[in-house]
Amino acid sequence: MLAEIGVGSLAELFDRQVPAGVRLGRALDLPAGLPEHEVFAHLRDLAARNTSTEDELTFLGAGMYDHYVPAVVDMLMERSEFLTPYTPYQPELSQGGLQVMFEFQTAISELTALPVANASVYEGPSAVAAAAYLSKLANGRPKVVVSRAVHPHARAALATHAAGYGHEIVEVGLDDGVTDLEAWSRAIDEDTGAVIFQQPNFLGAVEDAEALADAAKRSPAVVIGAYDPIPLGILKPPGECGVDVAVGEGQSLGNRLDFGGPSFGFFAATEAYLRRMPARIAGETRDVDGRRGFVLTLQTREQHIRREKATSNICTAQALNALGGVVYLAWLGRRGLVELGELLLQRTHYAREALTALDGVSALHEQPVVREFAVRLDAPVQRVVARCQEQGVNPGFALGRELPEHADGLLVALTERRSKGDVDRLAGVLGAAVAAERATAGVSA
Repeated sequence: MLAEIGVGSLAELFDRQVPAGVRLGRALDLPAGLPEHEVFAHLRDLAARNTSTEDELTFLGAGMYDHYVPAVVDMLMERSEFLTPYTPYQPELSQGGLQVMFEFQTAISELTALPVANASVYEGPSAVAAAAYLSKLANGRPKVVVSRAVHPHARAALATHAAGYGHEIVEVGLDDGVTDLEAWSRAIDEDTGAVIFQQPNFLGAVEDAEALADAAKRSPAVVIGAYDPIPLGILKPPGECGVDVAVGEGQSLGNRLDFGGPSFGFFAATEAYLRRMPARIAGETRDVDGRRGFVLTLQTREQHIRREKATSNICTAQALNALGGVVYLAWLGRRGLVELGELLLQRTHYAREALTALDGVSALHEQPVVREFAVRLDAPVQRVVARCQEQGVNPGFALGRELPEHADGLLVALTERRSKGDVDRLAGVLGAAVAAERATAGVSA
C-alpha cells in the first residue's frame, strides 16, 4: 500500500501529512503489557472503588435520578430490530429503528403539548445549547437571557456554544429560589434572540412558566424551557404555557444512572421552528401495498445535507437510550405518570418537613417543589455529607460545588425508590451529622 501511494515508510507518510509542531518526537511512555487475567483483576479492583446507588441510600439528584427501571426496558432494547444506536444511512431498510423514532417523537409531543419533536439529542445540556442556536437561525438576534436557576452544566454548554456563533449571554438572578421576574423582564429587549428558564429549576423550585414566557412575547425572543420530564405528569406542560421550544434531560425516563451516562436529550417545538430543529424527524407513510411504514422525513445532520445548512451534527448513539425512554413512558402510561408525580410530590413534602424540623437545617427557599428541594445547613456541608456517607447515606448534592452563593446549601432529591422509612433514616443521620459538626465547631471556637 505504501508503494502504491508513493511513500517509502509509515514515518515518511506521517512526515508529509502531520506538521512537525504537533508530532511527539519520541516513543510513547507506556508500561509493558499485562496478561489478560491480570488486566481483568486490575479493572475489577478499580470498579470496586466505586459506590453505586445499590451500595448506599442516596438522595442525590441535580439532574440525574435513581428511578426504578423495569425489566421490560432492557428486554425491548435488546431486540434485534431496535438494538443499534446508529443513524440509518439507508433508512428504508431500518423500519424498526424508524418506528422507535416515530413513537418516541409522539410520546415527547404528548408529554410537552408541543406539535413536533425530534429523535433526539445527546443529553439535557447540549439540548439547551442547540435550542439557543435554533434561535440564532430563526431571528439572528445577538442576546440570550438565561435564568441562573438553569442547571449549571446547561449554562456552561450554552456559553461554550455561544462563543462560537456570537451570542451574548445575559444571566438573570433569583428571588427566593426562583427567577427574579422583574429583572427577567428588564433584561429582555429587541436584541434578545432567546430566553431560557428551567422547570422545576436547579434548586427544585417550580417556576411561574407562564409569566416568564409572557414577559418575552413582546420581543423577538424564542422562549425556551428546560424541563424535567417526570414532573410533567402533574405540572402544566410547556405548550400550554407559551413556551416555543421545550428541551430536557431524558435520563430519568427508563435510563439508569450508570455513573453519569450515557443518556439522551429531548427537543420539542412549535411548528414555526420545525425546519430549524437539530437531529432528525421520522414520519409515517404507506408503502405501495398500503402497509404502514416509516421514513426519515427531515435530516439536518451535516453528513446528510450541505454543511452550511446543517443545524446539528448530532444524531448518533443516543437513539438506544431514547428507546429506553419511550418504552418507560409506554410502561407507565398516562395515569401511571400522573401517579408517579403525585407520589413524588407527597414524599418530597414529607422529606422537606422532616429535614427543616431539625436543628441547624432550614429551607433555602419557600417555593413549591415536586421531587427535589434545597436546604441550608448550619454546618460545613461537605463535612456533613462525609459523615452521612460513613453511615451509608448520601444526603444530597452540595450546592456550593456549582453555586458559590449557596455554599451552605444541600439539594435533596426523591424518587419512588425512597420510602418514608428511608426519609426518616435520612433525617436521623443528617441531624446527627449537623449536630456533630456544630459541636466540633463550638469546641474549636
